[in-house]
Amino acid sequence: MAATQEALYGRLDLALSWSEADLPERERTKHVHRLHPYLGKFVPQLVEALLDRYVVAGGHVVDPFAGSGTTLVQALESGRNATGIDIAGFNCLLMRVKTRRHNLDAVRRDLLWAHDQAAAYEPDGRLPAGTSRYVRDWFAPRAAAELLHFRSLVDQVASADALRVVLARAARSARRTTHFDLDFPRAPQLEPYWCHKHKRTCKPVEEARRFLLRYTLDTLDRIETFTATRASDAHASVVHGDARELDLAGPFDAVVTSPPYPGLIDYHEQHRYAYELLGLDVRHEAELGRPARGVSRAAIQEYVEGVADVLTNMGRHLADDAPVCIVVNDRRNLYPAILDRAGLRLEDRLERHVNRRTGRRAGEYFESVLVCRAA
Repeated sequence: MAATQEALYGRLDLALSWSEADLPERERTKHVHRLHPYLGKFVPQLVEALLDRYVVAGGHVVDPFAGSGTTLVQALESGRNATGIDIAGFNCLLMRVKTRRHNLDAVRRDLLWAHDQAAAYEPDGRLPAGTSRYVRDWFAPRAAAELLHFRSLVDQVASADALRVVLARAARSARRTTHFDLDFPRAPQLEPYWCHKHKRTCKPVEEARRFLLRYTLDTLDRIETFTATRASDAHASVVHGDARELDLAGPFDAVVTSPPYPGLIDYHEQHRYAYELLGLDVRHEAELGRPARGVSRAAIQEYVEGVADVLTNMGRHLADDAPVCIVVNDRRNLYPAILDRAGLRLEDRLERHVNRRTGRRAGEYFESVLVCRAA
């Protein structure tokens, strides 16, 4: 018989392990953490605990695989400064909107204006010349027209990046795909289908207006909520680039990060709709662990060297004896080699139990927090 949650938790770091009842989704996705869905992020409460344990009050933390910005947001909430680095342009856009010190009056004015414009817009049945094949294939004609109209509003306001995130989130929801496969749909869904999520026959989405209206107001609410929560004297910097090569200001007081896993998630393809609609810079060839690389021996070695190079570069910018906290499920046992190559010694290894609630991948697994310092 499988062990109960209580028995499992008895062998783990209880302060870093939460059940679904202890940490419901609304807490894991509080304020700006849910500005846009993102696969593979760690829960903010884990980052909060690691910051409290390992980063001095008022210190400066760096995350070289910053993703959707969880480390940065929690640092700001705790009164610490943060720098986040990512190779994916959409990730950096999302982080900037989450962490920017917004002028709330301007954001409120701009988003409510865009909301009214989207509500009043009526498509005429024609798409603009030059509309990409991706947009024509993945969105119904009305949805495509509504999204492209909203895109035309972006450069008319000061809060352009916030509107870009709203547009991307609405595009994700408005694609011609099944409700249960929003993460990586393989082909446009053009006919009604049996929906595993809703347990009934569903139809592909035909329009984007309702998503644009809902997410515009939700984005405003989340930005306002976080503005009231964040520390007034903390700041965050977002760097779009390859963490193996960047020369950073530093010195940083700690690293808190969760590197990508080899062969699991393509962080550019995950948000393909955003790159297509927003014309973002695509750098997927430099993405570590990209599924297109596979998991051959050569690909795994390339991954090991890449992550080690990132950690080595971060080490050049750390204060003396600064901790490096790495959240990972190391089922391939790659991190002994990675840490050795990066000149890090393992000081502690904390084990935690993870409730996973992502679409049909509901389940649970275990991951480690590797606490390291310079050897």
